[in-house]
Amino acid sequence: MRCAMDRDRGWETARELPDERLRPGVLQYRGFRMTLDEPRRRLEVPAGVVTLVLGFEEHRLLLTDTRSLGSDSATVARPYTSLLSALRTRASLGEHSGSLYGMEVVLAPWAAYTLFGIPMGEWADSVLDPADLVGSRVEGLARALADLPDWARRFELLDTELGRWFAEGPGCSPRVVWAWQELCRTGGTVPIHRLAARTGWGTRQLENRFRQQIGLPPKTAARVLRLRRALRSLHHGRTAALTALSCGYSDQAHMSREVRRMTGLPPSRLMAARAFRPAGPPTNDRVDGQVTSFGLPR
Repeated sequence: MRCAMDRDRGWETARELPDERLRPGVLQYRGFRMTLDEPRRRLEVPAGVVTLVLGFEEHRLLLTDTRSLGSDSATVARPYTSLLSALRTRASLGEHSGSLYGMEVVLAPWAAYTLFGIPMGEWADSVLDPADLVGSRVEGLARALADLPDWARRFELLDTELGRWFAEGPGCSPRVVWAWQELCRTGGTVPIHRLAARTGWGTRQLENRFRQQIGLPPKTAARVLRLRRALRSLHHGRTAALTALSCGYSDQAHMSREVRRMTGLPPSRLMAARAFRPAGPPTNDRVDGQVTSFGLPR
Protein backbone atom coordinates (compact mmCIF):
# COMPACT_ATOMS: atom_id res chain seq x y z
CA MET A 1 0.00 0.00 0.00
CA ARG A 2 1.25 3.49 -0.87
CA CYS A 3 0.11 6.34 1.36
CA ALA A 4 0.71 10.09 1.24
CA MET A 5 -0.60 12.82 3.50
CA ASP A 6 -0.20 16.37 4.68
CA ARG A 7 -2.36 16.77 7.76
CA ASP A 8 -1.48 20.44 8.15
CA ARG A 9 -2.96 21.08 4.71
CA GLY A 10 -5.85 18.69 5.17
CA TRP A 11 -5.40 15.72 2.84
CA GLU A 12 -4.41 12.06 2.65
CA THR A 13 -4.40 9.43 -0.10
CA ALA A 14 -3.76 5.68 -0.24
CA ARG A 15 -3.26 3.38 -3.25
CA GLU A 16 -3.30 -0.39 -3.48
CA LEU A 17 -3.36 -3.11 -6.12
CA PRO A 18 -6.32 -5.49 -5.94
CA ASP A 19 -5.93 -9.14 -5.04
CA GLU A 20 -4.25 -11.10 -7.84
CA ARG A 21 -7.48 -13.06 -8.41
CA LEU A 22 -9.19 -9.82 -9.48
CA ARG A 23 -6.47 -8.73 -11.87
CA PRO A 24 -6.12 -7.75 -14.67
CA GLY A 25 -9.80 -6.76 -14.74
CA VAL A 26 -9.67 -4.67 -11.55
CA LEU A 27 -6.74 -2.34 -12.13
CA GLN A 28 -6.29 -0.41 -8.89
CA TYR A 29 -7.83 1.07 -5.74
CA ARG A 30 -7.41 4.56 -4.33
CA GLY A 31 -8.61 6.07 -1.06
CA PHE A 32 -8.80 9.84 -0.52
CA ARG A 33 -9.76 12.32 2.17
CA MET A 34 -9.59 16.09 1.72
CA THR A 35 -10.58 18.99 3.96
CA LEU A 36 -8.99 21.83 2.02
CA ASP A 37 -9.43 25.55 2.54
CA GLU A 38 -10.53 26.16 -1.04
CA PRO A 39 -12.40 24.42 -3.88
CA ARG A 40 -10.62 22.13 -6.29
CA ARG A 41 -11.19 21.70 -10.03
CA ARG A 42 -9.89 18.92 -12.29
CA LEU A 43 -10.30 17.83 -15.90
CA GLU A 44 -10.65 14.06 -16.39
CA VAL A 45 -9.97 12.94 -19.96
CA PRO A 46 -10.96 9.64 -21.63
CA ALA A 47 -8.65 6.93 -20.30
CA GLY A 48 -9.97 3.59 -21.55
CA VAL A 49 -11.26 2.55 -18.11
CA VAL A 50 -14.47 2.34 -16.10
CA THR A 51 -14.35 4.17 -12.76
CA LEU A 52 -16.42 3.53 -9.64
CA VAL A 53 -16.26 6.28 -6.98
CA LEU A 54 -17.63 5.40 -3.54
CA GLY A 55 -18.44 8.47 -1.43
CA PHE A 56 -18.38 8.12 2.36
CA GLU A 57 -19.98 11.40 3.39
CA GLU A 58 -22.43 13.83 1.87
CA HIS A 59 -19.70 15.84 0.16
CA ARG A 60 -20.74 16.51 -3.41
CA LEU A 61 -18.61 16.14 -6.52
CA LEU A 62 -19.96 18.34 -9.32
CA LEU A 63 -19.34 16.81 -12.73
CA THR A 64 -19.77 18.59 -16.05
CA ASP A 65 -19.76 16.52 -19.22
CA THR A 66 -18.22 18.76 -21.85
CA ARG A 67 -17.04 18.62 -25.45
CA SER A 68 -15.45 22.06 -25.49
CA LEU A 69 -14.53 23.95 -22.33
CA GLY A 70 -15.99 27.39 -22.12
CA SER A 71 -18.43 26.84 -24.99
CA ASP A 72 -22.20 26.50 -25.12
CA SER A 73 -21.82 22.74 -25.53
CA ALA A 74 -20.93 22.29 -21.84
CA THR A 75 -23.81 20.68 -19.95
CA VAL A 76 -25.08 21.64 -16.51
CA ALA A 77 -23.01 20.20 -13.66
CA ARG A 78 -24.62 17.29 -11.80
CA PRO A 79 -23.81 16.54 -8.14
CA TYR A 80 -22.69 13.05 -7.08
CA THR A 81 -21.73 11.40 -3.81
CA SER A 82 -20.90 8.10 -5.55
CA LEU A 83 -20.65 7.63 -9.30
CA LEU A 84 -19.98 5.18 -12.12
CA SER A 85 -18.15 6.47 -15.18
CA ALA A 86 -18.27 4.22 -18.26
CA LEU A 87 -15.74 3.98 -21.06
CA ARG A 88 -15.90 7.50 -22.48
CA THR A 89 -15.00 9.52 -25.57
CA ARG A 90 -15.10 12.99 -24.01
CA ALA A 91 -13.75 14.73 -20.94
CA SER A 92 -15.48 15.61 -17.68
CA LEU A 93 -14.82 18.62 -15.48
CA GLY A 94 -14.95 17.67 -11.79
CA GLU A 95 -15.27 20.27 -9.02
CA HIS A 96 -15.77 20.08 -5.27
CA SER A 97 -15.81 22.46 -2.31
CA GLY A 98 -12.50 21.21 -0.93
CA SER A 99 -14.04 18.44 1.20
CA LEU A 100 -14.16 14.94 -0.28
CA TYR A 101 -13.89 11.50 1.33
CA GLY A 102 -14.16 8.09 -0.28
CA MET A 103 -12.58 5.48 -2.52
CA GLU A 104 -12.11 4.87 -6.23
CA VAL A 105 -12.01 1.55 -8.10
CA VAL A 106 -10.56 1.52 -11.64
CA LEU A 107 -11.76 -1.28 -13.93
CA ALA A 108 -11.14 -2.64 -17.40
CA PRO A 109 -14.50 -2.31 -19.21
CA TRP A 110 -14.93 -6.07 -19.68
CA ALA A 111 -14.54 -6.53 -15.91
CA ALA A 112 -17.23 -3.90 -15.28
CA TYR A 113 -19.57 -5.96 -17.47
CA THR A 114 -19.08 -8.97 -15.19
CA LEU A 115 -19.14 -7.00 -11.92
CA PHE A 116 -22.35 -5.10 -12.59
CA GLY A 117 -24.11 -7.60 -14.87
CA ILE A 118 -25.47 -4.89 -17.19
CA PRO A 119 -24.74 -4.77 -20.94
CA MET A 120 -22.14 -2.05 -21.30
CA GLY A 121 -23.80 -0.55 -24.38
CA GLU A 122 -26.75 0.50 -22.20
CA TRP A 123 -24.62 3.04 -20.31
CA ALA A 124 -21.66 3.66 -22.61
CA ASP A 125 -20.13 7.14 -22.73
CA SER A 126 -22.01 8.27 -19.63
CA VAL A 127 -21.65 8.99 -15.92
CA LEU A 128 -24.35 7.66 -13.57
CA ASP A 129 -25.32 7.42 -9.95
CA PRO A 130 -24.66 3.72 -9.20
CA ALA A 131 -28.16 3.39 -7.73
CA ASP A 132 -29.59 4.15 -11.18
CA LEU A 133 -27.76 1.14 -12.62
CA VAL A 134 -27.38 -1.53 -9.94
CA GLY A 135 -29.69 -0.49 -7.10
CA SER A 136 -28.53 -0.30 -3.48
CA ARG A 137 -25.58 -2.72 -3.74
CA VAL A 138 -22.94 -0.03 -4.23
CA GLU A 139 -24.45 2.21 -1.57
CA GLY A 140 -24.26 -0.67 0.93
CA LEU A 141 -20.62 -1.27 0.06
CA ALA A 142 -19.81 2.44 0.51
CA ARG A 143 -21.39 2.42 3.98
CA ALA A 144 -19.50 -0.72 5.00
CA LEU A 145 -16.20 0.76 3.80
CA ALA A 146 -16.81 4.04 5.63
CA ASP A 147 -17.39 2.16 8.91
CA LEU A 148 -13.93 0.57 8.81
CA PRO A 149 -11.10 2.32 10.71
CA ASP A 150 -8.30 2.33 8.12
CA TRP A 151 -7.43 2.03 4.44
CA ALA A 152 -5.87 -1.43 4.72
CA ARG A 153 -9.09 -3.02 5.95
CA ARG A 154 -11.10 -1.12 3.36
CA PHE A 155 -8.91 -2.52 0.59
CA GLU A 156 -9.43 -6.02 2.02
CA LEU A 157 -13.20 -5.54 2.01
CA LEU A 158 -13.08 -4.37 -1.60
CA ASP A 159 -11.21 -7.56 -2.53
CA THR A 160 -13.83 -9.69 -0.77
CA GLU A 161 -16.92 -7.95 -2.15
CA LEU A 162 -15.67 -7.52 -5.71
CA GLY A 163 -14.55 -11.15 -5.71
CA ARG A 164 -18.10 -12.16 -4.79
CA TRP A 165 -19.61 -9.92 -7.46
CA PHE A 166 -17.27 -11.42 -10.05
CA ALA A 167 -18.32 -14.95 -9.11
CA GLU A 168 -22.00 -14.05 -9.47
CA GLY A 169 -21.76 -11.96 -12.66
CA PRO A 170 -21.96 -12.93 -16.34
CA GLY A 171 -18.68 -14.06 -17.84
CA CYS A 172 -17.05 -11.98 -20.55
CA SER A 173 -16.01 -13.73 -23.76
CA PRO A 174 -12.27 -14.60 -23.71
CA ARG A 175 -12.14 -13.42 -27.32
CA VAL A 176 -13.48 -10.00 -26.30
CA VAL A 177 -10.94 -9.79 -23.46
CA TRP A 178 -8.13 -10.73 -25.86
CA ALA A 179 -9.28 -8.20 -28.48
CA TRP A 180 -9.49 -5.43 -25.86
CA GLN A 181 -6.04 -6.24 -24.53
CA GLU A 182 -4.64 -6.26 -28.07
CA LEU A 183 -6.15 -2.83 -28.70
CA CYS A 184 -4.52 -1.62 -25.47
CA ARG A 185 -1.17 -3.19 -26.35
CA THR A 186 -1.08 -1.50 -29.76
CA GLY A 187 -2.45 1.83 -28.55
CA GLY A 188 -5.49 1.46 -30.79
CA THR A 189 -3.43 1.19 -33.98
CA VAL A 190 -4.24 -2.40 -35.00
CA PRO A 191 -6.67 -2.47 -37.98
CA ILE A 192 -10.11 -3.60 -36.79
CA HIS A 193 -10.63 -6.07 -39.66
CA ARG A 194 -7.36 -7.76 -38.70
CA LEU A 195 -8.38 -7.81 -35.03
CA ALA A 196 -11.70 -9.41 -35.92
CA ALA A 197 -10.05 -12.03 -38.13
CA ARG A 198 -7.74 -13.08 -35.31
CA THR A 199 -10.73 -13.65 -32.99
CA GLY A 200 -12.41 -15.86 -35.60
CA TRP A 201 -15.36 -13.46 -35.87
CA GLY A 202 -16.44 -11.13 -38.63
CA THR A 203 -16.13 -7.38 -38.11
CA ARG A 204 -19.86 -6.99 -37.43
CA GLN A 205 -19.86 -9.77 -34.84
CA LEU A 206 -16.85 -8.27 -33.06
CA GLU A 207 -18.61 -4.90 -33.04
CA ASN A 208 -21.76 -6.40 -31.51
CA ARG A 209 -19.77 -8.18 -28.79
CA PHE A 210 -17.82 -5.01 -28.02
CA ARG A 211 -21.01 -3.00 -27.65
CA GLN A 212 -22.33 -5.56 -25.18
CA GLN A 213 -19.21 -6.26 -23.12
CA ILE A 214 -16.98 -3.19 -23.64
CA GLY A 215 -19.54 -0.46 -24.32
CA LEU A 216 -18.07 1.17 -27.42
CA PRO A 217 -17.49 -0.34 -30.87
CA PRO A 218 -13.87 -1.30 -31.62
CA LYS A 219 -13.12 1.70 -33.85
CA THR A 220 -14.35 4.15 -31.22
CA ALA A 221 -12.50 2.33 -28.45
CA ALA A 222 -9.36 2.51 -30.58
CA ARG A 223 -9.71 6.32 -30.74
CA VAL A 224 -9.72 6.48 -26.94
CA LEU A 225 -6.62 4.29 -26.71
CA ARG A 226 -4.78 6.35 -29.35
CA LEU A 227 -5.54 9.45 -27.28
CA ARG A 228 -4.23 7.68 -24.17
CA ARG A 229 -0.94 6.84 -25.89
CA ALA A 230 -0.60 10.32 -27.40
CA LEU A 231 -1.05 12.12 -24.07
CA ARG A 232 1.56 9.90 -22.45
CA SER A 233 3.97 10.59 -25.32
CA LEU A 234 3.46 14.36 -25.13
CA HIS A 235 3.81 14.32 -21.35
CA HIS A 236 7.20 12.63 -21.66
CA GLY A 237 8.45 15.41 -23.93
CA ARG A 238 8.05 13.94 -27.40
CA THR A 239 7.21 16.50 -30.07
CA ALA A 240 3.69 16.75 -31.44
CA ALA A 241 4.86 15.69 -34.90
CA LEU A 242 6.62 12.55 -33.64
CA THR A 243 3.72 11.75 -31.33
CA ALA A 244 1.23 11.93 -34.17
CA LEU A 245 3.38 9.66 -36.32
CA SER A 246 3.93 7.03 -33.60
CA CYS A 247 0.33 6.99 -32.39
CA GLY A 248 -1.39 6.25 -35.67
CA TYR A 249 -2.66 9.70 -36.69
CA SER A 250 -2.39 10.80 -40.31
CA ASP A 251 -0.53 13.99 -39.30
CA GLN A 252 -0.12 16.49 -36.47
CA ALA A 253 -3.26 18.41 -37.43
CA HIS A 254 -5.31 15.19 -37.27
CA MET A 255 -3.98 14.47 -33.78
CA SER A 256 -4.72 18.02 -32.60
CA ARG A 257 -8.31 17.79 -33.84
CA GLU A 258 -8.83 14.46 -32.09
CA VAL A 259 -7.32 15.67 -28.82
CA ARG A 260 -9.48 18.78 -28.82
CA ARG A 261 -12.61 16.84 -29.79
CA MET A 262 -12.16 14.37 -26.93
CA THR A 263 -10.76 16.61 -24.18
CA GLY A 264 -12.04 20.11 -24.95
CA LEU A 265 -8.51 21.55 -25.15
CA PRO A 266 -5.68 21.52 -27.73
CA PRO A 267 -2.58 19.47 -26.88
CA SER A 268 -0.47 22.52 -25.95
CA ARG A 269 -2.99 23.74 -23.36
CA LEU A 270 -3.40 20.27 -21.92
CA MET A 271 0.32 19.90 -21.38
CA ALA A 272 0.50 23.38 -19.86
CA ALA A 273 -2.25 22.36 -17.42
CA ARG A 274 -0.03 19.54 -16.11
CA ALA A 275 2.25 22.19 -14.64
CA PHE A 276 -0.55 23.71 -12.52
CA ARG A 277 -0.25 22.80 -8.83
CA PRO A 278 -3.62 23.06 -7.07
CA ALA A 279 -4.18 23.11 -3.31
CA GLY A 280 -4.16 19.72 -1.65
CA PRO A 281 -2.65 16.48 -2.92
CA PRO A 282 -0.87 16.39 -6.28
CA THR A 283 -3.16 15.76 -9.24
CA ASN A 284 -3.41 11.97 -9.24
CA ASP A 285 -3.93 10.17 -12.52
CA ARG A 286 -6.65 7.56 -12.29
CA VAL A 287 -4.41 4.92 -13.88
CA ASP A 288 -0.76 4.49 -12.92
CA GLY A 289 1.50 5.22 -15.87
CA GLN A 290 -1.19 7.09 -17.82
CA VAL A 291 -2.02 10.79 -18.20
CA THR A 292 -5.68 11.14 -17.27
CA SER A 293 -6.11 14.15 -14.97
CA PHE A 294 -5.33 17.84 -15.19
CA GLY A 295 -5.61 20.30 -12.32
CA LEU A 296 -7.25 23.57 -13.38
CA PRO A 297 -7.49 27.01 -11.78
CA ARG A 298 -10.82 27.91 -10.24
